[in-house]
Amino acid sequence: MDIVNIVGIGLIATLLILILQEQKTVVTFLLSLFVGIVIFLFIIGKIAEVIAMLQRLADQTKVNAVYFQTILKIMGIAYVTEFGAQIVRDAGQEAIASKIELAGKVLIMVLAIPIITVVIETVVDLFPAT
Repeated sequence: MDIVNIVGIGLIATLLILILQEQKTVVTFLLSLFVGIVIFLFIIGKIAEVIAMLQRLADQTKVNAVYFQTILKIMGIAYVTEFGAQIVRDAGQEAIASKIELAGKVLIMVLAIPIITVVIETVVDLFPAT
């Protein structure tokens, strides 16, 4: 099971970090970064499966490709933002992590504007003109 491997790696890394934390803070940060990347590599295949499934669903329902790609970009920004902010937080830089999260939210809003516009236009079209 993938989750057992991921949790095992996380627990082992946490124990190592706790042991080394007092003497080697740089090493503990690098270990944390390395384990984060390894865990991400474990799940990248699953992410690809989800994207492929969503692509098939979008093709079946005739969703406009532009909207589908936009939603995928939004999901990507959300995950990359979270991953980056957590790494920076692990390094003890809460202020920078907050700025990374703010930037991610702004970029998501920028990408979401066309989708929000279409939804609003669709709702307005449902109401009869007076």
